[in-house]
Formats: sequence, structure tokens, C-alpha cells
Amino acid sequence: EYDNRLWRVYERVNEKFADAVIDLARPGDIIWIHDYQLMLLPALIRDRLPTAHIAYFHHIPFPSFELFRTLPWKRALLDGLLGADLIGFHTYDYVRHFMSSVRRITGFEHHLGNVLLPDRVMKVDAFPMGIDYDRFFTANTLPAVRKEKTKIRKTVGRRKIILSIDRLDYSKGIPERLMAFDLFLDRYPEFKNQVTLIMVAVPSRSRLGSYKELKRNVDELVGQINGKHASLGWSPIWYLYRSVSFPMLAALYAVADIALVNPLRDGMNLVAKEFVASRSDQTGVLILSEMAGAEKELGEALVVNPHDVDEVAEAIATALEMPPAEQMQRNRVMQGRLRRYNVLRWANHFRDELYAIKKTQAELHGKRLAADTRNKICAEYRESRRRLIMLDYDGTLTTFASTPDQAVPDEEILNLLSLLANDPKNELVIVSGRDRESLERMFGGLPIGMVSDHGVWIKEKDGAWRMFEQLDDTWKAEIRPVMEQFVDRTPGTFVEEKDFSLAFHYRKADAELAAIRVSELIDNLVAMTAALNLGILEGNKVVEIKNTQTNKGQTAGLFTRRGGWNFIMAIGDDWTDEDMFSVLPADAFTIKVGLGPSKAHFCLESVTEVRALLKQLTEACVCPA
Repeated sequence: EYDNRLWRVYERVNEKFADAVIDLARPGDIIWIHDYQLMLLPALIRDRLPTAHIAYFHHIPFPSFELFRTLPWKRALLDGLLGADLIGFHTYDYVRHFMSSVRRITGFEHHLGNVLLPDRVMKVDAFPMGIDYDRFFTANTLPAVRKEKTKIRKTVGRRKIILSIDRLDYSKGIPERLMAFDLFLDRYPEFKNQVTLIMVAVPSRSRLGSYKELKRNVDELVGQINGKHASLGWSPIWYLYRSVSFPMLAALYAVADIALVNPLRDGMNLVAKEFVASRSDQTGVLILSEMAGAEKELGEALVVNPHDVDEVAEAIATALEMPPAEQMQRNRVMQGRLRRYNVLRWANHFRDELYAIKKTQAELHGKRLAADTRNKICAEYRESRRRLIMLDYDGTLTTFASTPDQAVPDEEILNLLSLLANDPKNELVIVSGRDRESLERMFGGLPIGMVSDHGVWIKEKDGAWRMFEQLDDTWKAEIRPVMEQFVDRTPGTFVEEKDFSLAFHYRKADAELAAIRVSELIDNLVAMTAALNLGILEGNKVVEIKNTQTNKGQTAGLFTRRGGWNFIMAIGDDWTDEDMFSVLPADAFTIKVGLGPSKAHFCLESVTEVRALLKQLTEACVCPA
């Protein structure tokens, strides 16, 4: 149901929480936000506390992209979550769904769980929530628990006990569970009067109409099954519609022979973990839904599809007949896992990962071009007599567009370049992966140097285009058909042919499909080029194959070797520019656009900041010292 009125309420609730947090938060605090009710909150806090330690944990499953994309507010929810430094989910499946939505909806790329945002990097990972293992394992020793166990056993007698404990929620699959138990009694009448299902349904959202209807349905099913199978002195189901105390809960875990935990969907489900932890003698059988996050850790349980009532009924029969030795073997493994990764370790692990990503952010932000460094650059620029300025184009001077032809220089950047180029102290060079025809068309009217095709062609200021080194392009006849096959299989992609390179562009393709196809393409190209003098370059939404004799670093070295420079600055945005950064003198100002790892000494967040710096340079010589 998509109701804009309810969405506005959701926004207001998140804003109220943001106000409350801002009032309380102090420098150095960790702000740990929990669950889907507050998905907008991380960004709301980030806007007002830019340097805060903000973590978020999502306790329910994150839906697949195909479901999440239907939400009218999908971008707002993702933007809200991406305000966090660390986002945690119970299982890797949920991480994968979230990352897929981030890539497809926002366009932000991710690598090894790190999402590269314009202003920072943040982390997404799986942290399966643990329990207070020792509390449940030792609960049998408590007098209050032993008292409750005695009461239960006195009433049930020697019958086998199947335990079901859940909130009365539509996601828990309680009606399906009851139908499976009914089917079990039909198929295995010998277990009548030998087994009792104790079903605890904790009230949840009881004022909502849909939950009232669910309760009515459950009440009717319990009545029907008891009426159908009960005998004098025996009711197959004990139905408790209420919360229970910890002694009562621990006693139920201890006396149950089977825990039937088969939700239709569950982020984790701690009931399953608590039952296993409570079995101090290591007996008992856990029947667990494959739709619960806990299944990833408790694979030794009898795993069932909660929608398949036949499978659940058969699992109940299997559990009742399982030998104690097998029960103990299964539980021993699960208990060891739960003991090691308890709730304290879960919280500490989450906290440590938050500190780790904050450290990474600090290292990257340490390279950000601060105001004092800008002033230093301007001062050295103003005082220098001979300056070399090398600039990448796409992603540096202009933002990326759907196709290269659309990323044309606007009036602002042309004016800035003109001012820099017409200063007699400056040597301005555009060092780009673009072909020479495109660079000539865009910048041919300026008195600047140009390098095209990542270093293949060079044009000195007021000179003619020449090849940096004689190259062979006969390999393209073999490689292009392979790349075109991938274009045919990947809508939204195309191959751009340059003089001595081929580029596979995928900016307009579906992000998830493109990621798969690019990986396949690179594998194919690596095999095909093993004996050829070719290199594979991965840029921003492009894979390019070219001769390895030339790169931006070699052509940059051509300019720097002339010597006599008092000021050198290079700016670029992707790893093809790393070759340029690596050959420049140690005192050169090398600047990467973006916050990723780089050989550059400094970084700027965006094209807008690059333009602001260039403007500051053009004004430096008329500014007072």
C-alpha cells in the first residue's frame, strides 16, 4: 500500500528523532540507529553533525531490488541510510539485496562492502546478531525456572512437547504451522495423545484490523484442530495468547523436545538460537524455516520451507523419532557457534567495524584539499615564473554524461581554461582518454597542449598532432567482434573505436547486468591479449583496451623533463591518471577528484570543487599576497 499521507508521518517521526538525538549527542559519541522505522534518520543527523559516528542496523530482511524498486520513496530511503558510516544486516543475502538497490537506484559503486559516496566512503556488512548465550545455557539452574519446569511436566505428563513461540504477526507463519501440525496428526495417528503443541503467541499491534483478523484466524484453527483430534484428558494444542516471563520462557525451552520455528520471513529469529542455547544436555530438535536469517548459522537444524506444510509435517515426525545421539551431535555444533559469536561479540564487532571505517575516512579526508593548502597552492602559483598545469577532462573538468558526445565543455570551463592558457607563465595541457578529433573540436581554439587516447597522440601548443610512439592497430579486427557480442547481450552499452584503442561503455546499462558482463568481458580480453602488447583499463563505466607502450605517465614525463618549472599541478579522477601522478616530482601538486585511494597528494570531492580551485588560481595573481 502506497499512501503519501503515511509517508509524511514517517518523515515527521524521523525528524522528531533527529531533533532528540541532536540535543543529546556530544563529540565522540556513537549514534547507533536500529531498524526500518528510522531509515531516514542517518542522513538527517549527518546533515547537522557531519563528522558524527553514525551506525545503522537493519533487523528485518532487506527486499530484493525487484520489490524495493516499487516503492515511490525508494531513493529517499536509500539516501537516508547512506547517511550512516556503517550499515549492518543479519545475513549476506540482505547485504546483497541492499547493494543491488544502491547500485541500480543511486548509481554509487561499491567494492568489498565499501560504498563510494561523493563526500566519503561508508561500509555495509553482515553481522548475525547473537544472544546472551550464558544466560540461557545456565537458566536451568535457577530455582524459578526449575519450579516452572515442574509445573509444565506435571500438567503434560510424559507426552512429547513441541514448542512454538512468536509474536502474533503475519510474517511468522503461525496459520501455516498449525496446518502442518494438523496434517502431521492426520498422517501419524499413532502420535495422538503422545504429543502436545504448546503455542505461545505474544500480542502484537493488536489494535490494527489486519492483526485482529490474523488472531481470529489463529483462534479458529486452534479450535478446529483441538476439536478434530482431542480425546478425553488430551488437547493437542495449548494456546497461550500472552507474554511470558523469563523463568517461564526458559522452562519451556528446557522441557520442549522440539522447537518449531518456521516463519514465512524473518530477519534473524532469536527464538531458534535461545532454544539451542538452553539445551544444557544437548538434546532436543530444532525445526527451522529456511526463510529465517538464523538458518545461515544453524544449518544443523531440520531446515524446512514454511510454505510447504507437507515438508513441515514430515519434519515433525523425523524430529520425534531422531535418536538422542544424533540430537546431541547436531546441537553440539550449533551451541559452539552460538557460544563463540554471542551478543557481546556481535556488538563489539559492529563497534570495531565502525571505528575501522572512520579511520579509513580520516585517512582519505586527510588528503582533502583544505583551505590552508589551497592558499599555499595559490601563493606558489602567484610567485612562480614557469608553470605546468595538466588536467584530465571527463570526470575532472566536466561531469560524466550518458554518452561521451554529451559531455561537452560549457562556457564556464572554457572561460577558466582560456584565462589560464593566456597567462604567458602557464603551459596548460589537457591529458585525456578522448580521441584527438573530440579534443580538437572542443579545445582547438585555445592556446593549449593536448594529449589524446591516454597518451597516444600529442599536440603541443600551436603545434600539430603527432604520435608519441608508432603503434599497431591490426589487433582491433580480432578484438572488436568479441566486444560487439557483449554489446548485443547487454542493452545500453556500445563500443567506441579510437585510433589505437577500443572502449566498451556501459553507463546506460542495468548496473547489475553490466557488472556481470564487464567481469566476463575482462576475462575474455585477458585471455585474448595474453600474447599481445595490450592493456585493459577500467575507467568510470568504461572498459578500454589499448596498446601498453603509451600511457598518461609517459606523456606527462615528456613535459616535465623539459625542466625549469617552478610550479606543477595535475588533476585527474580515475586510475588512468595514476600513471601521471606517479611520474611527477615530489613537490608537484597532484590532485584526485573523488575520495578513493590514490597516488595523488590531495583530493577534491567533485568537478565543482575543481572549477572553484581553477577560478581561485586565475584570481591569485590579482589578489593581495
